[in-house]
Amino acid sequence: MWRRPVVKGGRTLRVVVTTIVALLLVVALWEGYKWMGGQTDDHWPGTSIELPTSTDDLTMPHATDIAGELFEEVRDGRARLPLYLFLLKKGWYTFQEAAIGFSFGLAIGLGLAILMLRWRVAERGLLPWINVSQTVPLIALAPIIVTWGRLNDIPDILSISLIATYLTFFPVAVSALRGLQSPDTAHLELMRSYAAPWRTTLFKLRLPAARAYLFPALKLAATLSVVGAIVGEISIGTKTGLGRAILEYAQRYAVSPERLYASVVGAAILGLSVFGMVNLAERLVMKRTEGVERADRVAA
Repeated sequence: MWRRPVVKGGRTLRVVVTTIVALLLVVALWEGYKWMGGQTDDHWPGTSIELPTSTDDLTMPHATDIAGELFEEVRDGRARLPLYLFLLKKGWYTFQEAAIGFSFGLAIGLGLAILMLRWRVAERGLLPWINVSQTVPLIALAPIIVTWGRLNDIPDILSISLIATYLTFFPVAVSALRGLQSPDTAHLELMRSYAAPWRTTLFKLRLPAARAYLFPALKLAATLSVVGAIVGEISIGTKTGLGRAILEYAQRYAVSPERLYASVVGAAILGLSVFGMVNLAERLVMKRTEGVERADRVAA
């Protein structure tokens, strides 16, 4: 029976094409909205209802102006760099903060999930407080964390990473717990019939079953780690990072709004990048797992 050949890299090509099309669509909507506002004096066509946002160049610069601003030189200390290099430098610092926060959040979230799985009393006692923890405004919590850090001679990068950790551990803990509890009763009974220790059941059955729940949570946690890092930078007025760039250019918005928009776009790209890294890790893990399971079936 003839089968259609599978083209390697086809999925990657589709992702790239979809991303480009989505970007072009956003630009088209931006420019279309701006053009419509210019034609109707910022009103919906044929009505006296004002548009939600003004379309003047100060409020909504042209996409081409924002892109062109990336190649304009800006001051970085005593040196001058193109804006895109300046944002790359700031973005690398923010990425380090987000990566540390993501790692801490993964470890804490997974550890809490295993703890709540092992002892039901821990689940009943901890899970409500884990949910309540996310109701505390981050903008109020960030200065407190940084102040404590500075009083104890903790570097700002670590304090900001703890802010990112605060956002990332929650989806990991909740989703991991649900995934660890997902195996069928029949599978658990089979492990008990073999007198498998709790640890063996955890690593051989529960953790593999949790993958489908854990990776979506990790994607969310990765993007939240970037949000937490940037909010932390803005809250404490750090001297570097994308948060600093956004804060600085927000103060100069009336002079050069394109730079603020470019900084926001840079933050969005960083968030998409970390999301893509987790997505790639998921594909590699799932592909390897499928290969192992296929080999086991053949051997059987």
